[in-house]
Amino acid sequence: MPAANVPALNFLLNRRSRPAKTLGKVGPDRSELEVILTAAARTPDHGKLEPFRFLVISGDAQTRMSNAVNDQMTHDGEDADKIEKQSRAMTFGAVIIAVICQPKASEKIPAWEQHLAAGGACLALLNAALASGWGANWLTGWAAQSRWFMDTQLGLSEDEFVAGFIHLGQETIAPSDRPRPDLDNLTTWIDA
Repeated sequence: MPAANVPALNFLLNRRSRPAKTLGKVGPDRSELEVILTAAARTPDHGKLEPFRFLVISGDAQTRMSNAVNDQMTHDGEDADKIEKQSRAMTFGAVIIAVICQPKASEKIPAWEQHLAAGGACLALLNAALASGWGANWLTGWAAQSRWFMDTQLGLSEDEFVAGFIHLGQETIAPSDRPRPDLDNLTTWIDA
């Protein structure tokens, strides 16, 4: 029988993202972030293409990006409530790690599989932050969908995109658990 890693399994069975708007402004330092990023980079990656990279956003950069979201959405004529929500999101937590999907040309590994690897990096980063004791949340929103934002504020190339913004900071409120999926509704057993 295999030896179970019971603490790791218990963590995964009980993990809970923290609402991004409740994350405080104290967060991991650079050495702590490097551990979290190292764990995230160990996500499954067929062909070892490394179809993702990380942008670490903190301090004044969060404020600058929040203002850019506000200004561009206002220019685009978006609803004031939506503008407020999306621009404030760039200020949540002490640090935001943008996981950037950067698909590589490959005859063997299709782009969709590389996109999944970037999503895997998002989840691995989120779990590594939570396991390190920090509050964390994975968001997307307007900034992850706006080509203008990706080009002008994040400096992405045209073939790159945001897989997710992982917000990290100290937990200020312990959230209650939420309803979880019914495993019976999600699972089909095929044994013959």
